[in-house]
Amino acid sequence: MAKINLRPWREELRAEKQQQFLIMIFVAALLAAGAAFLWKVDMDNRIAYQESRNAYLQTAMKELDEQIREIESLKRKRDELLARMRVIQDLQGKRPVIVRVFDELVRTLPDGLYYMDLKRTGDQIQIAGMAESNSRISGLMRQFEDSDWFTNPNLTNVAAADQARAGYSRFDLSVTQQTPEPEEEGNQ
Repeated sequence: MAKINLRPWREELRAEKQQQFLIMIFVAALLAAGAAFLWKVDMDNRIAYQESRNAYLQTAMKELDEQIREIESLKRKRDELLARMRVIQDLQGKRPVIVRVFDELVRTLPDGLYYMDLKRTGDQIQIAGMAESNSRISGLMRQFEDSDWFTNPNLTNVAAADQARAGYSRFDLSVTQQTPEPEEEGNQ
């Protein structure tokens, strides 16, 4: 006899395949959700790591900025100290010069003439004085010309003195102070 299967096998097969499909979709959704969760956790970890590196770099930059400020401050102080040292060395080097200038002023002073006022501006020396005669003033100017320490004497004014100093002439003279080159030991 012929076997007739009255069971709805096709519907059962379709239902079973549909159930398998739904399970596969659920598993795929779970895998996708798991992968998305792992990706998010990985990204969060990377962001946290980068933020910690950024924070470290920020603190390191702040420390370096402080060190740079300190270095600039030290450079400024060093420059100030070097400038002070140069001034002190210049003063130490020029200390004997002023003594020589005064000594030379006295050596060039002829008899019958005296200084009333001396003013120094830079290398220019303004001299106001009294002389017994005009020849004494010209002698002073010749002495300045012959001096190693002075040059360019310039007589600006000669006038008769007031009645209290009758016979004297008042004069104003300017001269440039120079420092002679030191003689070499072989030339001495």
